Amino acid sequence: MELWILWLVLIFLLVVIEASTVNLVSIWFIASGIVSLIVSFFIDNFFVQFAIFVLLGLLLLFTTRKFLTQLLKSKEDTKTNLERIIGNTGIVTKKICKHELGEVKVEGKIWSAISKEEIQEDEEVIIEKIDGVKLIVRKKEI
Repeated sequence: MELWILWLVLIFLLVVIEASTVNLVSIWFIASGIVSLIVSFFIDNFFVQFAIFVLLGLLLLFTTRKFLTQLLKSKEDTKTNLERIIGNTGIVTKKICKHELGEVKVEGKIWSAISKEEIQEDEEVIIEKIDGVKLIVRKKEI
């Protein structure tokens, strides 16, 4: 059996594993498998190919994993425009009665808002969460 077929099958299996886990488990060994596949066309010794596969895979794992996980995590933590107003302060522009809609101005935009308490016009509120197109707010404590 040609060794390049073995490397091709191994790369395919590692791609399937990585796609099913998405935890950056085998991505480095996919890269080292590709290098071993290329080396197999020039060097016919399986032990040399395997050593390149293992050593390069471990080298890539230890040198790039932390950077790559931080890069992917920072993309996940990015808030949308809507999420960034949660926790902000707004001003009531139309009285909010208990469990009835009122209006709140936040960052220059008017939102429909509800609260568990009655809040008068011109009072400051804290945005607790967003439910559809309305804000759920509470009085800002002084």
